Amino acid sequence: MKFSLSWLKDHLDTDATATEIAARLNAIGLEVEGLENPAAALAGFRIARVMTAAPHPDADKLQVLSVDLGDGQPLQVVCGAPNARAGLVGVLGTPGAVVPANGMEMRKAAIRGVESNGMMCSSRELDLGDDHDGIIELPADAPVGREFAEYAHLDDPVFDLSITPNRPDCMGVYGIARDLAAAGLGTLKPVAAVEHRGSHPCVVEIRTEDPEGCPAFFGRTIRGVTNSASPAWMQARLKSAGQRPISALVDITNYVMLTYGRPAHAYDLAKLTGAVVARRAKAGEGVTALNEKSYVLDETMTVIADDSGVHDIAGIMGGEHSGCSETTTDVLLEVAYFDPERIAQTGRALNLTSDARSRFERGVDPDFLRPGLEILTGLILDICGGEASEASHVGAPPAGGKVVRYDPALAATLGGVAVREEEQQRILAALGFEIAAVDDHWAVTVPSWRPDVDGAPDIVEEVIRIHGLDDVPSVPLPRAAGVAMPTATAMQARERRLRRAAAARGLNEAVTWSFLPLAEAEMFADQPLWVLANPISEDMKAMRPSLLPGLLMAARRNLARGAGSARLFEIGRRYLRGEAGASDERMTLGVVLAGERSARSWQGGKAQGFDAFDAKAEATALLEAAGAPVANLMVMGEAGNQYHPGQSATLRLGPKNVLARFGTLHPAVAKAFDLDGPVVVVEIDLEAIPAKKGAATFTRASYTPPALQAVSRDFAFLVPAAMPAGDLVRTIRNADKKRIVDARLFDLFAGQGVPEGQKSLAVEVTLQPTDATFTEADLKAVSDAVTAAAAKIGAVLRG
Repeated sequence: MKFSLSWLKDHLDTDATATEIAARLNAIGLEVEGLENPAAALAGFRIARVMTAAPHPDADKLQVLSVDLGDGQPLQVVCGAPNARAGLVGVLGTPGAVVPANGMEMRKAAIRGVESNGMMCSSRELDLGDDHDGIIELPADAPVGREFAEYAHLDDPVFDLSITPNRPDCMGVYGIARDLAAAGLGTLKPVAAVEHRGSHPCVVEIRTEDPEGCPAFFGRTIRGVTNSASPAWMQARLKSAGQRPISALVDITNYVMLTYGRPAHAYDLAKLTGAVVARRAKAGEGVTALNEKSYVLDETMTVIADDSGVHDIAGIMGGEHSGCSETTTDVLLEVAYFDPERIAQTGRALNLTSDARSRFERGVDPDFLRPGLEILTGLILDICGGEASEASHVGAPPAGGKVVRYDPALAATLGGVAVREEEQQRILAALGFEIAAVDDHWAVTVPSWRPDVDGAPDIVEEVIRIHGLDDVPSVPLPRAAGVAMPTATAMQARERRLRRAAAARGLNEAVTWSFLPLAEAEMFADQPLWVLANPISEDMKAMRPSLLPGLLMAARRNLARGAGSARLFEIGRRYLRGEAGASDERMTLGVVLAGERSARSWQGGKAQGFDAFDAKAEATALLEAAGAPVANLMVMGEAGNQYHPGQSATLRLGPKNVLARFGTLHPAVAKAFDLDGPVVVVEIDLEAIPAKKGAATFTRASYTPPALQAVSRDFAFLVPAAMPAGDLVRTIRNADKKRIVDARLFDLFAGQGVPEGQKSLAVEVTLQPTDATFTEADLKAVSDAVTAAAAKIGAVLRG
């Protein structure tokens, strides 16, 4: 539901800004999906007068204009519009302005060698119409230099509301104004429905032969109308609602629908034959609707017809044959009540939606037929002229006046907020409810425009939302006796943390089969496999000994379908035969990185693939998320036959406890899985991560930021070329566990100045004071400890 601020203020007397109104709408349960000001898109477009127009020296179809913006300094503008001429007043887009139609930013530019300081604009370029034959022509007295949006009254913010199906009263601007007035944001203006006494009887017989589908049919004729364009103010409001202005008669019916939520229809009287009747359609009857599509009807549908056939799919869409055109002089107005359920069924059967259907199937106000007809009549007489007949009222809409028994104490017990009875009365009265005190309760009469209110809980909802949904306290539900406490195991909690951590690192979770083809399974089997005697298929014969084969096959499918890279992870069990035929099942995490790590670019040149260091980074980060003591891990040895020699390793806690294997996949294995380029993988044994003493698993301790600033020191050591850098970093970190909180390798160098067979490793050491800042003696003591610890593993401090 879209509408402009000026439209709303026609019915709500308020000084609130658009932002304040949007905030209040959200607070009372009417969700604002958007708030835009059309004037913002027209910033920099100003009214300008063309002083002179001369042919372009190098282009037959262009002119060089001298344009005045009212500041006495004419601008030179090149223009190709055929109507550009001296004396014309139009709209100039100045440098910096952005053309709404195409997003182009105005700049000073040379066009065929002639400087142009902007652009004279057409209606289409400003998204104000379809006219593109020439530039906009404004009246000669238009104020030169003024912002065009201000002059054209386009500075009118537009609200876009998401109306829930239970609020048909807010399918019109007036209903929204009513809610805002009840919420204290202004005063609601009364509906101006002046009764028109016709000058002659209605010349068309109106009747209903389907009292269930159409219990009430009100109408009248108006003769001598002029169906030209609707007024500019009406067109502006329809455009703000996303409607395309068509003609005065059609625009008026749309305007009444959008303002009051009351759909109506106008028929060209000259195209009708005999009586106009609401009846059931006959099986096989057809009609061509205003959307230029033909529909075949059945006897479950209500239609409006005359002696010649169907003219209207009742409550949904009018027929093309009897619609109003520029030649229409006499009209029949239809304001009817249609059964919501019948409308919904018909719309679904025909797969036909419309603004009218969306209102009728929710339930329009049955008491607004007479006022709706009078408002519609008044607008037509004011805009199109003519003489109205007497009104014809056939049938009667469903009776309203539903009374609900209500206890004011329910606001506290059901809504959670104690609202004073006087405030509840004020809110309900402002929303149109009538209240009568009866003994120990209230008898609340529901207004006719609120079919969604059935009982006391609905009354509570009205009171609470207008009082303020933000005032409802957040209260946890009590745990009833017998309701179990959370039962997630330590492993399940670890899996959840890992899934979040992997996703945060840009990995996509995959769920692959627990069964594999035998050949692929054997490539990753370091122990005997479980092989099914009667598998579903040969591709599901072996239980997976690792998560990596399934992930590799998933990566192959993604890359074969054009994906630039595959970054996949999976958490699940792998299955092997243990000792004495026992099942060796382990919960593991697998990661596969294949394809491009970074695409080719002007900065990085060629596309870059993944390498073993990427695999190590993923393994370390995911182990840390799982609660493993990453600082104590050792990098050891090759990961296995499936990995590339020299580009793979394991992460261990001690020589025997392998927590993870990582590295580049062996080229032969990658080829067997039909994967080109380097593929890196990680496999983490989640069950190998030891539990913290006194707890089921490692958990993060609560963190309090230190009061004193950390200090960093850099050390460079000469070490044997074969020494892993991780050994040196771990040794330095453990040199003074009280004051050293981190150590990080930041440089590796081998070459000139470094003895043969050695390399230089530079490590940044972070020191964190606790009770007092470090003294020079403290820093020297730490430096000596670092140097001494490094010396024990053969590292020598560089001079």
